[in-house]
Amino acid sequence: MSIGTSQSALVLNAISKGFPGVQALENVSFAVEPGQVRALLGENGAGKSTLLKILSGIYRADAGEILINGKAVDLRNPKSAQLAGIALIHQELQQVPELDVAQNMFLGHAVTKFGMITNRKAMQAKARELLSQLDPTIDVQAKIKTLRVAQRQIVEIAKALLGRARIIAMDEPTSSLTPIEFEKLVSVIDRLKADGVAVIYVSHKLDEVFRVASEATVLRDGKLVASVDLSSVTEDAVVNMMVGRSLDIPPHQSHVQETVVLSVEGLCRDRHVRDVSLQLRKGEVLGIAGLVGSGRTELVKLLAGVDRPTAGNITLHGKAVHFSNPREAIAAGIALLPEDRKKEGIIPLRPVAINAALPSYRKFTRLGFIRSAQLSRQVNELAQSVNLRPHDIDRAIRLFSGGNQQKAILCRWLMAGSDILVFDEPTRGIDVGAKGEIYKLINSLAAAGRSIIVVSSELPEILRLADTVIVMRSGAMAGKLSRHELTEEAVMSLAITGKSAADTTMEGRT
Repeated sequence: MSIGTSQSALVLNAISKGFPGVQALENVSFAVEPGQVRALLGENGAGKSTLLKILSGIYRADAGEILINGKAVDLRNPKSAQLAGIALIHQELQQVPELDVAQNMFLGHAVTKFGMITNRKAMQAKARELLSQLDPTIDVQAKIKTLRVAQRQIVEIAKALLGRARIIAMDEPTSSLTPIEFEKLVSVIDRLKADGVAVIYVSHKLDEVFRVASEATVLRDGKLVASVDLSSVTEDAVVNMMVGRSLDIPPHQSHVQETVVLSVEGLCRDRHVRDVSLQLRKGEVLGIAGLVGSGRTELVKLLAGVDRPTAGNITLHGKAVHFSNPREAIAAGIALLPEDRKKEGIIPLRPVAINAALPSYRKFTRLGFIRSAQLSRQVNELAQSVNLRPHDIDRAIRLFSGGNQQKAILCRWLMAGSDILVFDEPTRGIDVGAKGEIYKLINSLAAAGRSIIVVSSELPEILRLADTVIVMRSGAMAGKLSRHELTEEAVMSLAITGKSAADTTMEGRT
C-alpha cells in the first residue's frame, strides 16, 4: 500500500526496530502532511517512544525508510535529524535551568569563537523575534528556571523554529499544564499549522488529542493498528484500538462513612498555603483541584510531613499531630504517592520488591537479617492484588511502565499499613488502559475503608473519583464542592476567579 506522496512532509515506510528479547516496532508506516497535526497513540510499551527516538536520530531503525518531502534521509544521529528539519519536544524538557531563555534557544546553534559567544545581542534579538510569534510576554533574558512549564515548552518550540524545523514531534506536551495553558499551546500549534509545519502529537489525554489533531496513528505492541480520521471515530473506538479491549470503568461510587479520620484547621506555610481547613472521612475520596501554583502539592506535602507548617493544626483520629518528617507521617498511617514518581517515588535501578518494602524492612528483619522469603511472599501477594504487569517483583522498577510503577508504589503503602493515601497526580504520564486500573484501585481502597486524597490537574479525573472537592487558589481554599455540585464549570470558576459559577453568572447579569 502506498503511504504518503512526494508532497508529504514526512513518510515512515515499514519501520522496524528490535532490542534483545523485544520487537519494539514491526513494519510501521504512516505519513504526515505539511500543516497537519497527526496524533501518535498507544499504551505505554506500544512503541511510541521508540518511534520518536528513531525520528530524532537517537536510535536507528533496523528496517524501513524515512522520507522528508519525498526524499529518503539517513537519520544516523540527533544532529542529522536536526539538519533534516526534525525537532522533538521532550516530555521532560531538555534545558539548562541557570541559562537564560536566549541562551537555551541557541544551545547547539550559537556562533562562537574560541568557545566564547561572539554576539549575544544578536542572539537575544533573534530569540525575541521568534518568541514574538508564539508568546511575546516571555523575557529572553530571564533564566529558564523562572518560567512556568508552559512557557518553557514554548521556548523549546521557538528553539525548533530557530533550527528551521518543519516537522515537530511533541511528547506528552500537556502533562504539567493547566487547562488555560493548554489553550495557549493550542493557539501555538494553530500558528505552526498555518505556517505549514507538520506536527506529531503524543498524548494519553484523548480529549486533547481530538481537539488538536485531525488524524491519528494507533500502535499496539509495536504494530500499526490503524490510521484514522478523528472526525469519523469516537474516543471509545480509539481506546478499543489502543488497548484491544473495552475498559469498562465503573461510574463513581461513594463509600464515605461518618468517622472523621483527618482534620485540618488554619494550616499555613508562608505564602504557599494560607489558612486551609478541611476534614477527611473514612472511605472518602477527597479531590484537591486548582491551577498549577495554587498550592495543591504544597498542601499535601504538609499533610505527609514533607514540609512543616508555620501555623495551624492537624488532628489524626482525634489526636493532635506534629510531623517533623515523612517518617513520622508514615508511622501515623499517612502515605504520599508523589507527583514525580521517577525523582521522588522510586529507586529506579532496584527491583520492585525492594522499592515496595522500603518503609517496612523492620517487619521482615530478625537479628539483623532480612527474611527474604517472607518479604517476597507478601510483595507477590500485593503485586497480584494490584495486577502488576509483568508480575516480576525481582525486575528493576525502571523497566516498568508508569502505570505499573504507580502500582508498585501503592504496594509499598499497602504493606506499610497506611490508611490515608495521598495521590498527587495519580495518572500523570500513564496510558489510558492503566488509568482505568488506577481508578478501580482507588475505588476498591475506599470501599475497604481507606481514606484517599487525590490531587489532579485533569478535571475529568477529579469528577470521576471524588466525593468532595476542595479548590485551591493562590495558596488558599477558594471553595468546597460536594458531589452533587461537581461540574467542570464549578471547579474552574473557583480556581480562576475564587467565586462560584452561580456568583459569576449573577455578576454577569447585573
